[in-house]
Amino acid sequence: MPDPKQNDWSAQVFDKLAEADISILSYVPDAGNARLVELAEKHNDMRPVLLTTEEEGVAICAGADLVGKRAVLCMQSSGVGNCPNFLSFVKGGRFPVLMIVSMRGDYGEQNPWQYAMGEAAEPILEAMGVLIFRVDTPDDLAPATDAALSATFKGGHASALVLSQRFLGAKQFK
Repeated sequence: MPDPKQNDWSAQVFDKLAEADISILSYVPDAGNARLVELAEKHNDMRPVLLTTEEEGVAICAGADLVGKRAVLCMQSSGVGNCPNFLSFVKGGRFPVLMIVSMRGDYGEQNPWQYAMGEAAEPILEAMGVLIFRVDTPDDLAPATDAALSATFKGGHASALVLSQRFLGAKQFK
């Protein structure tokens, strides 16, 4: 059963994506983006695209821009490590790429294997010239989403809307 908090933030972000004329939502499956994908599947003007690896989503976002479309990439923070080579292409080509990153390895994490990429995700993005818009509280969500959309599709930058575990809630293990 989906968490009501998850549904609420997902619906808010999805509405902003739809208003911004996002036509492709590329994703690597993750509990953090499951509801966004579900909403895209039901929407007539947004196509969800399942990826085998995160860097494919970077290429899809760049390709969408080349044909006058807008795309986003949804992934977990552990997938950020797969993207630097493709992000160098984005930086060099000045492609507007928006990533929605659900964090692992930060606030409340119980899986020790998630900490390495949780700690490295933002520094990797920053090193590749990606602007970071971090969401730690429900009050951060709307302004961070608006800022990320503006920076990406009006300002022409690569941006990441980073959804922290403080915001999403840490996965519980028994």
